[in-house]
Amino acid sequence: MSVSLIQLLQTMVKNKGSDLHVASNSPPMIRVRGEMIKMNVPNITPQEVIGMIEQITDPTQKAELGKEKNIDFSFKASGVGIFRVNVFNQRHGLSIVMRVLTESPPTIEELHLPEICRTACSYANGLVLITGPTGSGKSTTLAAMINYINMTSKGHILTLEDPIEFQHESKMGMVNQRALGLHFVSFASAMKAALREDPDVILVGEMRDPETVALALKAAETGHLVFSTLHTNSAAKTIDRVINTFPSEEQTQIRGVLAESLKLVISQKLIPSADKTKRICFQDIFVNTIASGNIIREGKTYQLPTVMQTGKNEGMQLLDQVLFEAVKKGEVSGEDAWEHANDKTTFAKWAPKPAGASSAAPAASPEASGPPGMPGTATPLKKAG
Repeated sequence: MSVSLIQLLQTMVKNKGSDLHVASNSPPMIRVRGEMIKMNVPNITPQEVIGMIEQITDPTQKAELGKEKNIDFSFKASGVGIFRVNVFNQRHGLSIVMRVLTESPPTIEELHLPEICRTACSYANGLVLITGPTGSGKSTTLAAMINYINMTSKGHILTLEDPIEFQHESKMGMVNQRALGLHFVSFASAMKAALREDPDVILVGEMRDPETVALALKAAETGHLVFSTLHTNSAAKTIDRVINTFPSEEQTQIRGVLAESLKLVISQKLIPSADKTKRICFQDIFVNTIASGNIIREGKTYQLPTVMQTGKNEGMQLLDQVLFEAVKKGEVSGEDAWEHANDKTTFAKWAPKPAGASSAAPAASPEASGPPGMPGTATPLKKAG
């Protein structure tokens, strides 16, 4: 008997998974605490995947999938939850990836975010960037900050997302949420319209092209507080990425704009705890001061890590420093710290040994070493391998 998509989603939620992967000619898998876990069910056929997609898409979405070969949207499964969905083509047929979303946004307190996040919510204008690799919790951090503004400020919050992940109901202020494809055709066009929609706060889901970056900077310059994300691994690299988005002849001007408009960069990573029962958020935090603004303006961003290292009073910190302290306290293994560090020299003694350098006992079979909490699920699981 074939398994249903709802059963797969129920199993993922029950096991505290973050993502469900359903691929043609493969067994379904879920991601739990960063690891891919194989469900103990037969390979899903291409026809079964098509049937699952039929159940969760409307005619417009089906047409877009046929044209673009992939599609993003949100899906609500009654009694199970809300999920961000990506459907795409691959060599065996269609595949589905579904990420668990929280219906109500988290709070800054629940996420144990640093105090600078609350401070940033009170800025009258400027650009705030939350960065990190895919799956590092950028959207969750932003949702908590937008939620805080919604609860404490009498303003207009406008979000431009792909798709809408956390649902914000208007509280002290007004919240309007717009989704790419459903409510606007491109981030650039939506940003142009946003400047005529009287927002105080604008959330741009991702700055994907030079035009969107330029419009976000313009909005930050003209009295709006703008939040957005980028896929960068450190605060200093984030600033370089924004500048390098533009042609070389425009970069001097952009450095000047960033020096004035950029307020805060938080670059975060989720790293497994030493006991592998959870993932801990570690953050690179850069706060733009007059001195650091001059460094950006002069194109000396290589000096920013030094500024961050000594800028604790302004709320700054280097991820590697915080990570090293976590290793000393036994909260994170040295090996995981080395893998995720921005500057690996600090963690060199935990670097992987060359092949054949040690005679360690062979690892246990992946099939026999699944993560805790898996027995008794509706659909048995086993570790991918």
